[in-house]
Amino acid sequence: MSEHFFTTWDGTRLFYRAWLPEEPASKALVLFHRGHEHSGRFEELVERLQLRDFAVFAWDARGHGRSPGERGWAPGFAALVRDADCFVKHISAEYGIPVANIAVLAHSIGAVLAAVWVHDYAPPISALILASPAFRVKLYVPFALAFLRLQLKFRKKAFVKSYVRPSMLTHDPAECEGYAKDPLISRPVAVNLLVEMHDASTRVVADAAAITAPTLLLSSGKDYVVKLEPQRRFFRDLGSTVKESEEYGGFYHDLLHERDRERPIARILEFLLRATPTAPPGSLKPARKRISPCVTPTEAGQASAGSEPSIRVGNEREYERLRRPLAALSPATLNWSAQRLFLKTIGNLSLGIQTGWRYGFDSGESLDYVYRDTAGGITPLGRMIDRIYLNSPGWRGIRLRKRHIEELLRKAVDRVRSEGRAAHILDPAAGGGRYVLETVARLSNVSATLRDWSQSNVDAAARLARSMQIAVVTVARGDAFDRSSLAEIKPTPDIAIVSGLYELFPDNAKVSASLLGLADALPEGGWLIYTNQLWHPQLEMIARVLDNRDGERWVMRCRPQMEMDSLVRAAGFEKVETLLDDDGIFSVSLARRARYAIACSTAELPCATLSEPLSH
Repeated sequence: MSEHFFTTWDGTRLFYRAWLPEEPASKALVLFHRGHEHSGRFEELVERLQLRDFAVFAWDARGHGRSPGERGWAPGFAALVRDADCFVKHISAEYGIPVANIAVLAHSIGAVLAAVWVHDYAPPISALILASPAFRVKLYVPFALAFLRLQLKFRKKAFVKSYVRPSMLTHDPAECEGYAKDPLISRPVAVNLLVEMHDASTRVVADAAAITAPTLLLSSGKDYVVKLEPQRRFFRDLGSTVKESEEYGGFYHDLLHERDRERPIARILEFLLRATPTAPPGSLKPARKRISPCVTPTEAGQASAGSEPSIRVGNEREYERLRRPLAALSPATLNWSAQRLFLKTIGNLSLGIQTGWRYGFDSGESLDYVYRDTAGGITPLGRMIDRIYLNSPGWRGIRLRKRHIEELLRKAVDRVRSEGRAAHILDPAAGGGRYVLETVARLSNVSATLRDWSQSNVDAAARLARSMQIAVVTVARGDAFDRSSLAEIKPTPDIAIVSGLYELFPDNAKVSASLLGLADALPEGGWLIYTNQLWHPQLEMIARVLDNRDGERWVMRCRPQMEMDSLVRAAGFEKVETLLDDDGIFSVSLARRARYAIACSTAELPCATLSEPLSH
């Protein structure tokens, strides 16, 4: 075992341990510890596994073990998920191990962290092993979660002490004593992490179908710390064609340190050794195949043959449900009609809601208003309604999405300019073009082509460019889904940005045509920045109440990150980085045009009709 540090996304240096074989390894196992604990607690597990041809890594999450930070605290659960993404990327780069050859074993809170990471970032890992995942912590005090949320309203940094005693974790007296005397174990846990982990768990369990990595779920039959039913629900809905579970009756929560821990450890070893990391993700051949009820017969046949399963179309049923009108006099219809009436009347006192009704709530004009984040309206009541409107979860996420686009755009511009070239940016659906124009205004040797289907957006972008006195920008009308039109754009762009477009359209064929057009337009090594909407907490309200830019009901098509990344990859790009907001609603990713051609016919691209498996 050797000790190391890596630098995570915000410059913090986090501690990790590595168990490296004598010969350089092509496979790796990454360990995520439970709450309060640290990487040193995995020492015995690594010895028992005896993975001689694997490199094994375990990190101390910030605020734990030998990593810096106030004990038990982090800026947020999303920050820990991003740390995990940085750690795996560090391992891949530092030790030359492809992410597709990396398996993850995570325990308790660490298992929630791993599940959220796999769901939100869609890494192509070879296997995911979750031990007693804390999807629902048992809070024995009535209304405890409500009190914790209220506490955060008044104290942004608050802590609670864990009620868990060592004897509630394991039947092994030696392990109980070791846990109690371990100086690196701390009992406080930040309230913000408890609340945010609860919300992230709720989202991931509800959308478990989006996770397709080969998964092994191990549960403790007599768990005093976490609830079993959410684990069973997660496994039932899991989208993986290879998924296995085992429940150990009588085991307490810490099954990796239980008296009979050799049983789950042997199960872990068996699952890992059946993985084939050099094959495409998802091609693990199961000893006991259990297929999700959501999987089509074609997918099941592919899994049993050991080939890569077809890419599942995420949220298709939800999209189709929201497209169907409700019964005329149903309670739901009356509810949504009342909300629409309110927003059409009193809501129009808000300047933001006025803009939405006039141009469409998904229009460039509406987004430009949200970006400014200044409440306006008629009378103090109108301004109050406008502030509530601007503070809704979706619009908060949209503003953070803009900052993430700007962050990745700066990175892409810096990389182009580091090669001694001026950077030219293309946005084929620019809306008002504000974030591109602001970037061009701040940086030297940068120019842009802005296009949009809406003439009003084209005019707005042109006015903004003139007001900012930017002369190195061309603004024109164009179709972001016309492959041949995109391919002919001159001058040749170095960077293409597609923001907030693909989630407005359900048809993967249109998305693929757009991505292929951008691949045609960009040179080898060119950069693509693209956004995705994984979910939305107000999806039904938006579909039933608000209008889009065409004056129709605004029904959004959310996509799992894995699906969006697969469309991008099929067009000839390799993803480099993903950023998400704290609620996991919007992602922004940076990809690079591959230096090779992807040979496939149109029928082989993931762009079939919405109702077909994408591999068709």
